This record gives sequence, C-alpha cells and structure tokens, in this order.
Amino acid sequence: MSLLSDLAFEARIAARSVAEFVTRSGVRLGVTGLSRSGKTVFITALVHNLIKGGRLPVLRVHAEGRLARARIEPQPDDAVPRFAYEDHLRALTGEGTGPQDRRWPQSTRRISELRLTLEFERRGAWRSGPAAFSIDIVDYPGEWLLDLPLMAKSYAQWSRETIAASATAARAPLAAGWRGLLVTLAPHAPASEEVVRQAAARFTDYLKACREDRYALSTLPPGRFLMPGDLEGTPALTFAPLILDAASEAQPGTLVAMMERRYEAYKSHVVRPFFRDHFARLDRQIVLVDALAALNSGPAAVRDLETALADVLLAFRAGRSSLLSTIFAPRIDRILFAATKADHLHHTSHDRLEAILRLLTERAIKRAEGVGAAVDVIALAAVRTTREASVRHGNDKLDAIVGTPLAGESVGGEIFDGKSEIAVFPGELPADPKAVFRGEAIAVPEGEADFRFVRFRPPPAQTGPDGHALPLPHIRLDRALEFLLGDKLS
Repeated sequence: MSLLSDLAFEARIAARSVAEFVTRSGVRLGVTGLSRSGKTVFITALVHNLIKGGRLPVLRVHAEGRLARARIEPQPDDAVPRFAYEDHLRALTGEGTGPQDRRWPQSTRRISELRLTLEFERRGAWRSGPAAFSIDIVDYPGEWLLDLPLMAKSYAQWSRETIAASATAARAPLAAGWRGLLVTLAPHAPASEEVVRQAAARFTDYLKACREDRYALSTLPPGRFLMPGDLEGTPALTFAPLILDAASEAQPGTLVAMMERRYEAYKSHVVRPFFRDHFARLDRQIVLVDALAALNSGPAAVRDLETALADVLLAFRAGRSSLLSTIFAPRIDRILFAATKADHLHHTSHDRLEAILRLLTERAIKRAEGVGAAVDVIALAAVRTTREASVRHGNDKLDAIVGTPLAGESVGGEIFDGKSEIAVFPGELPADPKAVFRGEAIAVPEGEADFRFVRFRPPPAQTGPDGHALPLPHIRLDRALEFLLGDKLS
C-alpha cells in the first residue's frame, strides 16, 4: 500500500483503540500457538477452573478468597464466531455420552472468542470493594501470527527466503517434489492458471509435510495454506515462490506478475484484516509451544522453533507500531510463552523444560528489540492426563508417569485400546538447555523403548465428597493466570 493509505490504516486502528481504552473495563487476551500446541484445551480448562472454583493457589485473587464467581457472557463481537466452550468440555469429559467417550476436542482452525466476567473484591485504599472484570478470550491459529511479518516483505524477498529455507538439510528431502517443479518454471513466461495452481499445490504439499509430527517444523508461512477455511481455492491462496533474478522486474502478463499480484492480495485480504480487526486490539497474549514435539524431532526442529519464536516476537512489535503507541503504553504489555504437555514428563524435568523454552525465547527477544512488553516463560499442562509413580526397573526404582494411551496407540509394539493404563519412563531432559541444539534432548533408561511419542487420553472425571465433578486437573494453569491477569485483579 502507499504511505498515505498506510497512515490512514494506522489512524483507524488508533481511533478505535482509544475508544475501547476509554469505554471498557477488562482485557482482550489472545491465545495462540502453532498446530497441536493445545489452544482449545487451554481455553476450556481456564474457563472451567475459574467457573468451578478449581485448585488455583498461585492466582492470588482466588487464593485470598476474593473471587466471588466467574460467568460466561453473551458473545461480544457479532462478526466473530463464539468459542464453543460447552462442546469442547463435553468432548474432554464425555458428558452426555459417557466417560468412555472422552476425547480431545477439534483443534483451532479459525478465530473465535469468548467473554468471561469475574466478580471479585478489590483490596486496599480507594479501590476496595466489589468489582467486575471482563476477559475477552480470543483464540486464533499461531500460523496466522507468523504471517504478520509478510506485511513488510515483497514477493521477491519472500520467495528468496522461502526457497533458501527449503534447501536446508531438514527440509530439502521434504521439498524435493516442489523444488523439482520449481526449477522448470520460467518467471517471465506467459501467465498460466494451470501452472500457478500446480505450483501452489506442490508448495502446499511441502508445507504439510514439514508440519508432520516426526518433523515438527514451525516456520511455515503463509499460514492459510495449511488452514484455508472458506478461502480454499481462491486466487489469494493460489501462488508460490519463484526463482527470481534480483535485477529483473515483473512485466504485466508474466507468471511472476501473476504470482506477485496474488501474494499482495493475500496480504491485503487475509493478513491485513486479521491484524486490523483482531491482533491490533489485544492487550495480553499467551503463546503455547509444543516444545516436546520439536525435541523429539531433533536439533533441526529445535532451531526452526527458535526462528518461529523470533518471528512471533517480531509480529508483536509490528502489532504495536501504530499511532496509539505514541499516546499510551504499548497495547500488548504482557506476553507469556508456555511449553505445553508438561504432564508428559516427570515433575523433576519441568524446570528443565522451562529452561529450554527460556533459552529459545531469550534469543528471540534479542532479535526483536523494542518488544516493549513483560515476557515470561512457563511449563504447564492445561489438562493433566497422567499421574506420577515410582516403578522398579531391574534393581532400580525409576520415576514414571501413568496414563491411558489413545486407542490405536502403539507402545513397544503393543496396540492399546484406549482403556488400559500403562507406566511410561519419560526420561530426563538435559540439565544444560543448550544441549538440545546438539541433539541431546531426552535420555531414557538403558534398555527401554522411547515412549516419548505416546498420546494420552483426557483423564477420567473425578468427583468430590458431594458427588459433583471436580474441575479439570492441571499443572501451573494458576501461575499462567496470575502472570496474565493478576495485576488487574488486585
């Protein structure tokens, strides 16, 4: 866009943000993370524990007995789908169908929102007394967040960076099919819809292959290629990189001109509206990170995750560079990076998981100078699927976790039915977090199979003395809530 239209765009954001700042009492909390990091489960567990009075000792407003109740309010934004909290809770607990049918809810594929209001007692000085505080929880795919840096990149720059990344050792085998076609494409040949569609399809296949569990690569923009939704098949999602000569310009009617036009359409019709309508309005943000998947896949996936986290922080900086930042403090003033699935490790490794994520985010912060927000890291499990046990292994007793694998999971050659519990030796993360870049991720007991890829079912519902179902069990959900919201509930 032109400089004039960019300024007008920023002015509209600033005007709306000022109005929201003056008229509302609450925060907009963004919840994101890359695919399968647990966004839906996190939000469901957060809401359920607040509504049902879960065990939240680190959340001060709850620990001090000042939280009267939490309630779900009507959907605040008419044009945004509501987060289907009740459906997701039924999936996790099997409510209505039976506990044997409990399952993980469908993952985030579009933006959604839920408003939760907390009634509590303020403490101290002139602000003491009853109060109400609203939390607008905005759930969106992390892949969309990684698209924001595209706003500052030309088609030629994006093409060069994407092609260079596909040539790395970890990606080259996965990109072979697409790169085989790429070298046959002449950028200055006449534009052809058939050629563009074929190139986009091969490119998308490469992105999908990178995302598979055994590779767990993270930096895969454009994000909508993996989650197209109602944009599937549109020209805005039908383009791909080309090998370009830096000195040449795109002539009208050529293949490169067609690709460039669609790349710019993607930014205009997909990326920019997301920034304008949703991202630029956030106050607080949690980024969920499936660090264990990267550790399982090796150093290449860990380095790729580090790059993705750097891009995430760059996106937050871009999100706040509006006219509003010259009037008030930066809009997003707290960002929490959370390593999920901590229940897949014994608690003795939780600090090490947190140290690894801290190392990755510290490097990211250095690359994103001026982020202007308080940033912290945590290891958590929004829903705890395992319990800990000590199991004899030869003459030794080893720390283990006990849980129920999903139906069809293969563990040590045995296929599980989704009903039987097993004890797993999860191994230990290295004491030195830098070791993950050398491939020294998890050490398992000698002679034991590597059980790190086991996927567990949601835990069976627990009931209290009165027979009512207890809130979903978790690990450090309360610590996350205190960092994100505690200062607003004093």
